[in-house]
Amino acid sequence: MQQPERGAGEVLGAFVADTDPGAIAPPLRHEAKRALLNFLGCALGVSRDPAVTTAIGVLRPFSGAATATLVGQAARLDAMGAAFVNTVAGNLLDYDDTHLATVIHPTAAVAGAALALAETRGLPGAALLHAFLLGAEVECRIGLAVSPGHYARGWHITSTCGVFGAAAACARLLGLDAAGCATALGIAASQSAGLVENLSYGAKNVGMGNAARNGLLAALFAEAGYTAAPTAIEGKLGWARAMGDVPRLPDMLDGLGERWEFARNTYKPYPSGIVFHALIDACLALRERLGAAVGGIESVTVRGDQLLLDRGDRVVRTARDSRVSIHHGAAVALLRGRAGVPEFEDGAVWDPAVAALRGRVRAVLDDAMPRGAVAVTVALANGRSETVRVEAARGSLEQPLSDAELEAKFRDNAALGGTTDAASAQIAAVWGLEEAGALGRLLGLMAGRA
Repeated sequence: MQQPERGAGEVLGAFVADTDPGAIAPPLRHEAKRALLNFLGCALGVSRDPAVTTAIGVLRPFSGAATATLVGQAARLDAMGAAFVNTVAGNLLDYDDTHLATVIHPTAAVAGAALALAETRGLPGAALLHAFLLGAEVECRIGLAVSPGHYARGWHITSTCGVFGAAAACARLLGLDAAGCATALGIAASQSAGLVENLSYGAKNVGMGNAARNGLLAALFAEAGYTAAPTAIEGKLGWARAMGDVPRLPDMLDGLGERWEFARNTYKPYPSGIVFHALIDACLALRERLGAAVGGIESVTVRGDQLLLDRGDRVVRTARDSRVSIHHGAAVALLRGRAGVPEFEDGAVWDPAVAALRGRVRAVLDDAMPRGAVAVTVALANGRSETVRVEAARGSLEQPLSDAELEAKFRDNAALGGTTDAASAQIAAVWGLEEAGALGRLLGLMAGRA
């Protein structure tokens, strides 16, 4: 594809402004509901986490009129604050969705911003769903055009591209025309940030919250008449090149509205980085195969691609580290036979047996392994060894979680957040989003007000 006569932001802006809801097939609209159900459940599960309550405490003194719901909280904030906090909550445990081609978690920043704006402006569920879908697609398209180099250079792609998705969704909700939507994306380009180095620290949460808040802010400034360069994304001194990549414009712009990257979204069965899911599957299978002999493990060898090692060959010092650790994921799956939220909290991290087995796990680069695949070999003290190779993890495009599995995950998260009584009504409200009027009932349920 040749360089477009219009800037990338202009092409994407026209897509956001002009795409009619009727042009989107029902299965894709259903996928958007699945994503929102997953996001809201993840946010409910951490409603009592200090990272969430601290964020509320920091933002509350500076909040304007409290017009927007905080998931799992009685308190409310203004739209900017709610966008920030709900995005942090939805993404906190690395339990949210993933677009594997970019390793973007598409929903958190886009849904966090769109929900806050839609509630504040009294917009219906169908409008929210449509805007969310368009924003998530823009986010994934921009990320695809700069992957994998953008992430490899240290940019946290979920937050750096999440701001574009949030801006696009909010621009659509505000009813901006194509030029206005393009301007929102151009303004968002100047507000994109987030570092891989900070992924196991609280600074990651700030980057995620800002992606949502800054995307909303970009759309509001565009609505108010601020301007931005048409080539703010791909220009010689624009976002992509400033962050180190010449963007592949065909990946970003070709087939908009026909080929949907968001259709390739996936959902996690385990609260850890997605590149560790095949590892966990393999270790769970090995545990079942070994039975009682699992207590005699002498060593564990994990073979995977460079991305797996880059993300997970690390010393575990905190619970956050455990969610992006090859060694911990293998140890808890083998010893405990499960890999839910409790297996990545302090109780499991500092369990002496888990820590001891972590020390016997070795990660080995295998360039022949496709992204996401893994082979795990367990050697026992008696000389026996067993190997399991997993190419497509549970939750991947090849083995997607069903609606029933997503509902079960939602209920598990709701139980962690202490809100099990409302789970059935909450789930039903998400599935009925397109038929709902204003979002008051859904968000009231999510906050425990109904």
